[in-house]
Amino acid sequence: MKIPGQFSAQINIEVADRAYYQIGEGAQKLRIDGYAGDPRDAEGVLGLIVCDFVDGDEVQTFGKSDVSPILNPLIRFLKKARTEEFRDSLNEVSPAFQVSDLIITTWSRVTKVKLILVSNRQYIGRDDAVKLAELGDVPVTWSVWDLARFERFDRSGQAREDMVIDFANDFGAPLPALKASQTDAALESYLMIVPGQQLAAIYDRWGARLLEANVRSFLQARAKTNKGIQKTVKEEPELFFPYNNGLSATADEVTCVRSEEGLAIASINNLQIVNGAQTTGSIHSALKTAKEQLSHVFVQMKLTVVPPDRSEEIVPKISEYANTQNKVNAADFFSNHPFHIRIEQFSRSVIFTAREGERHDSKWFYERSRGQFINARSRLTVAQQKKFDLEFPKAQLFSKTDLAKFEYSASGHPHIVSRGAQKNFADFAREIGEAWPKSDSKYDELWYRRLIAKAIIFRRLESEVPKQDWYEGGYRANIVTYAMAKVFHDANGQKQMLDLDTIWRRQAVSDALLRALLLAAAEAHDAITHPPTGVRNMSEWAKQQACWNGLKSRTLKYGEDFGSCLALVDTVRTEEREARANTVLTEGINAQAEVVKLKAPFWNNVMEWGRAKKKLTPKDMQVLEICSSMPRRIPTDFQAKHALEVLARIREHGFDSG
Repeated sequence: MKIPGQFSAQINIEVADRAYYQIGEGAQKLRIDGYAGDPRDAEGVLGLIVCDFVDGDEVQTFGKSDVSPILNPLIRFLKKARTEEFRDSLNEVSPAFQVSDLIITTWSRVTKVKLILVSNRQYIGRDDAVKLAELGDVPVTWSVWDLARFERFDRSGQAREDMVIDFANDFGAPLPALKASQTDAALESYLMIVPGQQLAAIYDRWGARLLEANVRSFLQARAKTNKGIQKTVKEEPELFFPYNNGLSATADEVTCVRSEEGLAIASINNLQIVNGAQTTGSIHSALKTAKEQLSHVFVQMKLTVVPPDRSEEIVPKISEYANTQNKVNAADFFSNHPFHIRIEQFSRSVIFTAREGERHDSKWFYERSRGQFINARSRLTVAQQKKFDLEFPKAQLFSKTDLAKFEYSASGHPHIVSRGAQKNFADFAREIGEAWPKSDSKYDELWYRRLIAKAIIFRRLESEVPKQDWYEGGYRANIVTYAMAKVFHDANGQKQMLDLDTIWRRQAVSDALLRALLLAAAEAHDAITHPPTGVRNMSEWAKQQACWNGLKSRTLKYGEDFGSCLALVDTVRTEEREARANTVLTEGINAQAEVVKLKAPFWNNVMEWGRAKKKLTPKDMQVLEICSSMPRRIPTDFQAKHALEVLARIREHGFDSG
């Protein structure tokens, strides 16, 4: 089961998997079709999925009254699955056993159950994230993904509607506010005091969607800051306001009204808490631990309205400058890291030769931010869209988390990939954050081309694994990353390694390599579904280093043609050296062209300004004098690159070229 985006606030569908089970009839019927990962990785939210598919040429509709008969078998399954008696009655390889074992193991950590109804009919009700019931003190809600919602996703590039927080109708009353910006200000800003009960209720409904622009998610009560916040809520709630730094937030749009007390905000569209995740999460936790005290808690909020077309520029800066309570690693701001930007640039410029049997060369589209692909395409005419589709086939679209999966599968971290897209990406981001300052030259065009070769391998495996006779359903994501890691591990040695350059040149996996990958996939399936004695949850087993060690140590007989998939290490290294030499040459030529284009008078102004401000070194002066004497003297490529570095540096100190 693969559905884009997120079903709801905290449920990351990247880790969702099929888990089909059905038994009984009528009022005794139990059914589940899938689950959305480990609740411990989703702030305690357990996501369970049931499907409703109807045959027919015409799109059919259903309403709220039709929802209960579809959800009831899933609810019965949930109630049964919480019991060890039910779990132990199932075969350990059954998907139902795995879900039941997960529920029993994690129930003490579950804060909410989210039932997801996926249908190929059109839902005509207006409900979403609806409170259904409670199991003990755990609330159960449901929401629907129907054809119309999938269509909106496909058109908009996002898997959910805008998040509209309606204070007037849903959360008590409009929120008093003080406008903190002038009429002609570049951005609209407000100051507000948010009641703790209101903030907790908003987070309870929208969850992690509020924190997507935050550099960190809620760190749970392990962090010292969070323990202090929760202690204040419980013991001194009336002092929360003076003790806490409050929230910094952004929104796409706000609706203001006038009340007897003055200005108030009636609704906020797409609220993002860019600083204050710990405060928000801790206050939400108080719904369970200190509910009565929440009525005495108030939080200050600074809200900035950022138009969507400027959010990519503004929001990361607000997040970076506002986050001062806890140490923030450089990798936390990975969305705008130079690595990220460079890969995007390569993806728009690097052309790959057409596959055998196809007519058009193409590119791979890297989404540096969610929705870029859809937005880029939607701005074009019909004729331009056809051209765009040939240049950027949708099958060649990949995201940040996809990139991390490709890389970590190839580099021997399938157990980390199995922990989910976000955790895997966080590890990958830390690695890049540490490696980039030491040497960013490694991540050149050849590195990008080889990344695409890994993407081709990963995607081909994804499509082929479900077709195999040994595949019983479930664990596809784990099998794919483990199989890919195994082949790379076995292929790469002191003298030979997997020939990625042939793959990106052909834009295809050879038959010999596919046979090797599927052999490894069958072995990966066996390793994952046969954990050691005492370990019964296979999804959890796949997340362990020991699982990878077990597969890594197995000896596979790939066949004589596997040698055709390998290249000599010396040849691979020679390709890298030549690519880097070409990169240096190209950069030098481009720098020279840029310096010449700006002309001698410009560089004379740079030199005079820098000298007056005492911002130039003797070497800077020497290079700028050459640039200022063009065309009598032309700077070398190295001198041109230095001149552009000087220009960038003095612009940071206030030089304005006009």
